[in-house]
Amino acid sequence: MVLNTNLQLFADAEKTEKPTPKKRKDARQEGQVLHSKEVSSAFVLLAALLGFLAFGEYIFNYFISFITEVYSNIESVDKLFLENDLMINFIKIITTFLGLVAPVMLIAFLAALIINYLQVGFLFTTKPLKIKLNRISPIEGFKRLFSKRALVELIKSILKIILIGYIGYSFIIDNINQIISLSKFELNSLSKNLSDLVLNFSIRIVVVLIGIAFLDYLFQWRQHEKQLMMTKQEVKEEYKQTEGDPLIKSKIKEKQKKIAMSRMMQDVPKADVIITNPTHIAVAIKYDKDLYMAPYVLAKGVDLIAENIKKIGDKYSIPIIENKPVARALYEFADIGDLIPEELYEVVAEILAYVYSLKDDH
Repeated sequence: MVLNTNLQLFADAEKTEKPTPKKRKDARQEGQVLHSKEVSSAFVLLAALLGFLAFGEYIFNYFISFITEVYSNIESVDKLFLENDLMINFIKIITTFLGLVAPVMLIAFLAALIINYLQVGFLFTTKPLKIKLNRISPIEGFKRLFSKRALVELIKSILKIILIGYIGYSFIIDNINQIISLSKFELNSLSKNLSDLVLNFSIRIVVVLIGIAFLDYLFQWRQHEKQLMMTKQEVKEEYKQTEGDPLIKSKIKEKQKKIAMSRMMQDVPKADVIITNPTHIAVAIKYDKDLYMAPYVLAKGVDLIAENIKKIGDKYSIPIIENKPVARALYEFADIGDLIPEELYEVVAEILAYVYSLKDDH
């Protein structure tokens, strides 16, 4: 018995249930979202590469015009660093550099915003910035250092270094003759050939990083879903918080039912007639031409409730009419406070006419 109990406790503690929408929402507010840094890096690098392809000619021409201007306005390179011209030349170099990289940097910046929005969406929360004791705990820090996530990050970094190193090595081997011959080219040809080499090398790097990003995203998604998994007890507690404790809800419904029943029984003396089955169903009907255009149901019930309705009817001398089809139809198709169905207007009118005639005779 003890063994079974302990096993049950372990079973309850296991996170076997899929996360609920509320769990996902709460985790998101805590800053716990699915996000892959590798996807962001690969996407940004790809955007920068596309930007370079789109604006490469502009960058090349801008660079050549700057170099031409520099060499046409000075007699020697040493004059670039004269005290009078140093600041002017420094500002010119900075503005030129910004002009060169601005298009590509702008595209990369927009790409970073887009990929992060696609992964996370719009989210502003300060909860991840709150100080938590487990973050400064040496024990917790040691656990994180040798955790599965840390191991994966280490393997991923080593894999990137190996792959990029291999790509760089193979690229140099494949293009060694072109690299050596760069020193023989003039400025225009040098820049063109150098940019082609850089572009080809970058394409290889981007392809590898996209592959790593795909694998990393799958891993991050799996880890994220695993962290959000819930125990059966957590699901029960969440249900209690959102829907209310089932036991308490049933008690409230039971109490509401008793109150409604008591109120219904208090209205029975106001009825004009009680139509019965005769033993199983009783329906109390009231007609008030100033209130409604048709008779309405004051009370209804079966078995014991029907007996109580009839007892109150006897006590207050309310006519009790036996009509099985009408009683059954009223009970099934009209709730308390509802007007009787149109199909029953004629037959109920006849019953009420009979009841009123009895009162007139008395």
